Amino acid sequence: MATTAIPKPGAVTMVDAIRQAMTEEMERDASVVAIGEDIGVYGGAFKVTDGLLAKFGRERVIETPIAETAIIGAACGMSFLGLRPVCEMQFIDFIACCFNQVTNFVAKSHYLWDAPVPIVIRGPSGGGVHGGPFHSANPEMYFVHTPGLKVIYPSTPSDAKGLLKSAIRDNNPVLFFEHKYLYRRLKEEMPAGDHLVPIGKAAVRRAGRDLTIISYAAMVHTASDLSFHSFGCQGLAEVGDSRQQSGAVFRAQISVPPAEGRNACRRSPGADWQSGGAARRARPHHHQLCGHGAHRA
Repeated sequence: MATTAIPKPGAVTMVDAIRQAMTEEMERDASVVAIGEDIGVYGGAFKVTDGLLAKFGRERVIETPIAETAIIGAACGMSFLGLRPVCEMQFIDFIACCFNQVTNFVAKSHYLWDAPVPIVIRGPSGGGVHGGPFHSANPEMYFVHTPGLKVIYPSTPSDAKGLLKSAIRDNNPVLFFEHKYLYRRLKEEMPAGDHLVPIGKAAVRRAGRDLTIISYAAMVHTASDLSFHSFGCQGLAEVGDSRQQSGAVFRAQISVPPAEGRNACRRSPGADWQSGGAARRARPHHHQLCGHGAHRA
């Protein structure tokens, strides 16, 4: 998974950008709290929450036992009482332990009882870092198929910060996946001010005219490298970053279809299904736009 980002002076990593987003939102809104395993004294498994306990205290940085179901259940109850919890899964693989809470309570509360659940469930995901079978999952598609949830998977530090801030302010439950391979391999300068990235808006990472490669998270950088090394500076291959995983985003992400109407949907290993994943959703919409076939890589 090679990356193309070049560190700049004053630039921050994705870990730092996520921490900035949480700090700024907790300073801005007293109802925002953090909850999860080892997020206080230890600062989180990847040090994303390092320093938050000293700044905001134990009432707003809540350490829990190793009990993902309890974390989400407690956060859901907190949201009913007006709080905005940001839950950390120490590794996103273990979100499977609270699948019932997420899909049957958090996702459905607004529809069933007109009770919004403004929580964010965030955590490290993806492979490429020798994490083994229990610390390398990409389980986002389980939740993309669940009505009531928003699923975000950023590819750059600035997107991670801007999207997380938007997710915390959203009145809907948001799952925020952070590819651990990108945590410290990318650096980027943060925009000044209250940096927000709107949820549901895709981005073009590389311009091109004949082929569109659609991806997200770490695979955006792989696609960019492929575009550069295969097509050079000829401007043939466009690279699109969906940012959020949903059919609506895939429908809207290509504003002007490429001249030849060709696209390729590149996803992380294990993150897709033969008949129900992101690539499957994107192809028919692009086919309608262009009148041509699309291909999955």
